[in-house]
Amino acid sequence: MSSMFHIVLDFFFPRKSLLGTEGKWLTEEERRSLQIHPYVEWTEDLRARGLHSLDHLVAACPYKKHGVLQKAIHTFKYKRIRALSTDLAFMIAQSAEQVGRPSSGTLCPVPLHWTRKFSRGFNQAEYLARDVSLQIKAHYQILLRRTRSTGHQAWRTRERRLLALNDAFAVVASEVPSHVVLIDDLATTGATLDECARVLKNAGAVWVEAWVVAQG
Repeated sequence: MSSMFHIVLDFFFPRKSLLGTEGKWLTEEERRSLQIHPYVEWTEDLRARGLHSLDHLVAACPYKKHGVLQKAIHTFKYKRIRALSTDLAFMIAQSAEQVGRPSSGTLCPVPLHWTRKFSRGFNQAEYLARDVSLQIKAHYQILLRRTRSTGHQAWRTRERRLLALNDAFAVVASEVPSHVVLIDDLATTGATLDECARVLKNAGAVWVEAWVVAQG
């Protein structure tokens, strides 16, 4: 029954890849184009640009220089193609390994407010964090919740982003691990990641880093 259902579904709503090929969400050619070019910021780099709590950042690629990756992230998030999570998570895992990051930290997705999660149908960071944890055999745990909607941060200045993020996150775990790895799809200014790190450190974390698909 399930197989027949998917056959019928594909007939009326055919799968289309990132560049429009029918039959797959991601062709082998597109998958090969998703090569990693790790971007790394160490503690001193983050402090120099005003991020006071996040200790390390690893991104698989620069966002603005990779058209196929931009399409993949947009399709994953806004067209709700969850199947793309495995490939994007693989990019995160590859990058972390390539730059020598240990897998001993607890992977924690950056939370969405429930209204955004409801409208989108899922939190893309949760899918990415679960898939990365499976691929590198690391511990996965939801440690944070978003206490209020902060709206779309992409269009705001840095100052307005920071103001919008005040008291926007809360810890939901009874005990916070000493080493936490935040997982998300995209880092722009890093303000959201830094605020998550601040809240986690106030609750007992010692080192908080972030692994994301893209930066920029």
